[in-house]
Amino acid sequence: MKISPTLLRTVAIALPCAAVLLTGCANGGSFNPRPIPSTRNGDAMSDLRVADSALRGGDVELASTLFEKALSANPNSPEAQLGLGDAMYLAGDLERARALYQLAALQTPVKPAAQLGLARVALRQRRLDDAATLYRGLLAGQPDDPVACEGLGTVLDLQGRHADAQAIYRSALAAHPEVQGLRINLGLSLILENKLRQAANTLLDVAGLPDAPLQARQNLALAYGLLGNSEAAKRILLVDLPPSSADDNLRFYQSLRDRLAGSRADTGRTDGKATAASVSPPAEAPK
Repeated sequence: MKISPTLLRTVAIALPCAAVLLTGCANGGSFNPRPIPSTRNGDAMSDLRVADSALRGGDVELASTLFEKALSANPNSPEAQLGLGDAMYLAGDLERARALYQLAALQTPVKPAAQLGLARVALRQRRLDDAATLYRGLLAGQPDDPVACEGLGTVLDLQGRHADAQAIYRSALAAHPEVQGLRINLGLSLILENKLRQAANTLLDVAGLPDAPLQARQNLALAYGLLGNSEAAKRILLVDLPPSSADDNLRFYQSLRDRLAGSRADTGRTDGKATAASVSPPAEAPK
């Protein structure tokens, strides 16, 4: 039984830790700003490299200022267009990011960076068909590219096509077993399909690592919570949350379990009525 879209929206809004279920999905893969290559234009490239370092360090405001300066000096610089596009994407200005990625795509049509940016923007804007087309185009040139696979799998999960998404994650993991994002997305997809034990086993492979990202632990806690193992879920939550927030999550997991149980019961009653109305009872009970 899949978790309904209504319940997914509830989870995404209600969980305290940055919309645990859909954080990875919205990003369409781990977001890594692109390193700026060296050229002979020392001053301009120095500004770009400082901007890139600022963006990698999380200082989006400084990065934006420096990329804007570089773009003013050279409006046709694909490095400045891509860098500022990344900064605008992280700042949430998706329309400007989209325009910058489109400009960069005109400058460097054979390079995937701009297309990847456009795919991520489409995904964040929930233009799922556009995002799928862009990610499939990237995979046509780079089969099993882990970032594009994460993105396309995310699109399919958001469309409710969990089995297709899982096939993509597993194929990419066979080629790139070290990529944590693929395994996290696979675990998430299994949660969305209500395959909770498989999800927990998948996420355990990531959540126990010393450099495990927050999302792996939060999704593992969710899987345990939906399985009814509140003690294990709380231990995981307390790694990153104060006790009060952990308790809030546990209460939400319980409410979600209750709603899922109610949904199953309603489905059973509906199926029973449909069967009774359409199928005559056997004359004799089977022996």
